[in-house]
Amino acid sequence: MLRLSFLSVLTLALAVSASTSHLHLNRDSHHAVGGAIARRQSSKRCPARIRKSSTTAAAATTTTTSTSSTSTTTTTSSSTSTKTESSTTSTTSKTTSKAPEPTKDTKPTNTPTNSGSQTGFTPNGNKAGLSAGDAYWDLKDKIGWWYDWSPNPSKPGGGPVAVPMLWGGGTADGTDAQRLSAFRSLGGNPPYVMGFEEPDCASGSGSAGMSVDEGVRLWEELMAPLKSRGTKLGSPSMCKQADETWLTEFSKKIKTPWDFTTVHVNKNNMDGVKQVIDHYTKFGKPIWVNEFACVADNPNFIPCSDQGQIDSFINQIVPYFESNPNIYAYAYSNGYGLGNVWPMWSNGKLSASGRTYLNAISKYH
Repeated sequence: MLRLSFLSVLTLALAVSASTSHLHLNRDSHHAVGGAIARRQSSKRCPARIRKSSTTAAAATTTTTSTSSTSTTTTTSSSTSTKTESSTTSTTSKTTSKAPEPTKDTKPTNTPTNSGSQTGFTPNGNKAGLSAGDAYWDLKDKIGWWYDWSPNPSKPGGGPVAVPMLWGGGTADGTDAQRLSAFRSLGGNPPYVMGFEEPDCASGSGSAGMSVDEGVRLWEELMAPLKSRGTKLGSPSMCKQADETWLTEFSKKIKTPWDFTTVHVNKNNMDGVKQVIDHYTKFGKPIWVNEFACVADNPNFIPCSDQGQIDSFINQIVPYFESNPNIYAYAYSNGYGLGNVWPMWSNGKLSASGRTYLNAISKYH
């Protein structure tokens, strides 16, 4: 039997202990590296999951943090969660349908983005509005804005924002040249200005009747300088509703993009209304419905004449406008050719239709 001295036994024991510690260290190091790789791979996959809402994003962040079991892992998980939130936030703009708060220099896009706020695009924070000024004094405490198709709508006192319009090219009717001349003299920096009135339909009967190229020329001459001074520009509004091609071509030719899209809605049912609104969301801008009316528009333009039908239409369309995040402003139309029942002002006072509109918006404002 081999006799070992006490010193030899002690030396052997120390050697065995060191070897065992080295093996454990290698194993722990291997697991730590593997965990870090797994986390990096996970963080690369997370941005592909499109964040649909803030609730989903909060849940994702909580799940990532809860996987931490040590102080080292918690730090890494927190870092990964931050990167994921940053990535998914930038992706949201490509997937949500809400109209954006556009920047001054962006061209109209084909995909709406989520601005998260209506600040700046809803006058006085109140979507409801009015076209023409006859009923102004009856509605002024319930509306945020109004216009009368002129370059200088004006009523005494404050209250609703008066929005000027560049109506046409100066040749549409007997007063168009005067309107254009007045617009050229427009002073100050109005917060909002709207573009041409139905340039896609023949002049006369309330439409401007302009070629796209003429529209582009006047837009760059008269509207672009206003934008450079801080005015928000509304697009030309179309006569042909969802069947337009004029505005689509116009958007590709202008150098100065509009800031919000103005839309005319002449329908007698909500399916038709939604079809029109859906068409204009493609421009990726906040929407102002600056004219809406109850009209059977196919195959002919026939205004609604039944008071019950008109009341029902108003009581459906106002809540739709108020709840739709793409719509930032809307106005009851008092334009030409809308019959005798729809107009909201008659014989010096609100008509039955006007009272229905006032009651409908009073639920919100």
